[in-house]
This record gives sequence, C-alpha cells and structure tokens, in this order.
Amino acid sequence: MVFGSPHDVWWVVVKSLLLYATAVACFRVGERRTLAEMSAFDFVAAVAAGAIVGRVPNAHDAGYLAGAATLITVLLAHRLTARLRFRPTFARLIDHPPRLLVAHGKVLDAELRRSGLTRQDLYGLLRQHDVDELASVRYVVFEQRGQVSVVRHGAATTDSELLRDLS
Repeated sequence: MVFGSPHDVWWVVVKSLLLYATAVACFRVGERRTLAEMSAFDFVAAVAAGAIVGRVPNAHDAGYLAGAATLITVLLAHRLTARLRFRPTFARLIDHPPRLLVAHGKVLDAELRRSGLTRQDLYGLLRQHDVDELASVRYVVFEQRGQVSVVRHGAATTDSELLRDLS
C-alpha cells in the first residue's frame, strides 16, 4: 500500500504527540540551561531528544513506552551531567575553559589558536561589540559557551576573581 494502513498512520500520529508532550514536559521540568546557551552536553541532549522524537513514531519496532524510556534516560543523564559540573574535576572534563584572547590591546595569538579562532574571527567578534580599535580594549575573553566578553579600557576596575580562571 502506497500510503500505509490508516491504523499505522494513526499510531504514528499518537506516538508523535505523546513523545512530543513527553519531551516538552521533561525540558520544562529540567533546568533552563538545557535550551538556553548550549554546551557540548546540552547539544547532545537536544540532538538525542530530537532523534528520539523523530524516529520512534515511525519505527515499527519501538513503541511509545520504549521511546519515552529512552527520552527520559537521555534527559536524566543530561541533568546528572549538569549537576556533576559543580565538582571542579568533572567540570574540567566537560567544559571548555574561558580563554583570554586580548590583553591590554595585544592579541594573544597562541590563545586564538588554542580556541580555534583566526584573527579575522576575532576582529568580526570585536566589531559586533562596537570595538573599532584594539587599543581601546583591556581584555577579550572567549567564554565557555562560545560568546566573547569585551572589557574596555576606562571600564570600572576589573575584579581579579573574574579573570582568575583564564588560561
């Protein structure tokens, strides 16, 4: 049959709706960080959830309960990983360290390379922060989630604790 049996199509619709509702409920109960700024483990959880929600309804060998159990397991593993990040040893394994890319107007090329960025990437990021000359910059930090923080000369004195963990 070209279009499949109505029973099969109906079951795909029911499983899709149930898995969608399960994913929404799990993400809602989970921490906001799950969908905010994505780290590697956030991205894995989101992609896995999407794959489960997208595959299970069409799979003849996987019922809703199996899909829901898989989805909940992935999201619980994500939550556990998020909690374990409060332990410094585990956090170092999971998170990228922030990197100091510019210090007192000087580009730190070794840190750019370690971050996988070119000078052109850096310049583009600085332009997005309305920086038109490096001399106006005290620090540029490549943050854990990939954003760039810019501290300009003339800004209030920098809290040394904020810069302590920079590589």
